[in-house]
Amino acid sequence: MGDYYSEKLSAERLRRVYEIAPPRVRQYLRTEIDYVIERIHPGEIVLELGCGYGRVLGPIGRRAGQAVGIDTSLASLMMARGKLAGRDNVILALMDASRLAFGRGVFDLVACVQNGISAFHVDQRSLIVESIRVTRPGGTVLFSSYAEGFWDHRLEWFRLQSEAGLLGQIDPEKSNPGRIVCRDGFTATTVSPEQFRKLTAGLTARAEVFEVDGSSLFCELKIR
Repeated sequence: MGDYYSEKLSAERLRRVYEIAPPRVRQYLRTEIDYVIERIHPGEIVLELGCGYGRVLGPIGRRAGQAVGIDTSLASLMMARGKLAGRDNVILALMDASRLAFGRGVFDLVACVQNGISAFHVDQRSLIVESIRVTRPGGTVLFSSYAEGFWDHRLEWFRLQSEAGLLGQIDPEKSNPGRIVCRDGFTATTVSPEQFRKLTAGLTARAEVFEVDGSSLFCELKIR
């Protein structure tokens, strides 16, 4: 399952996922990006986990001093390289977000959006700890998931992806609010506010959870 995005849902197929998004989902996607951009100060060094084909990294690069995007899909990174050609302040790397090849305290801000904390299918606590490790004291780490009230819009979007052949057929018996299961093995879950608080308990960061636009749930960590 951890290779689903690199093997089955990368590059052009991943781009198609966002092209078919209905209007309410498009609003959610824009608002999520805006939330991240507003927290970047000009000149800062920013890391995006799971950058895909550069959908979010492009706007980040226009704001940050330097933007680094990592992903496990080489095809997506190649597409991002073309999309972001000429952007001298953007760096792309093939890398696992749970095992970052960066030193301690390199970045001012680390962002993992579009429910990457669930989509990566890695240990969530370890993913957060690794993100904190590469962020400087005083810096920020952002993880997003879906707001509970956005379920119907999320499910509609996934149904459109399934109908377009981008995902397998949704299994209605195994799917329920907050969890989507497809017959080809794809699974999408959600991190609730309570789960975010448990995942960040006892870490060297102050964590707050915010609901944005009735669609996104952001866990914002300030590094001590």
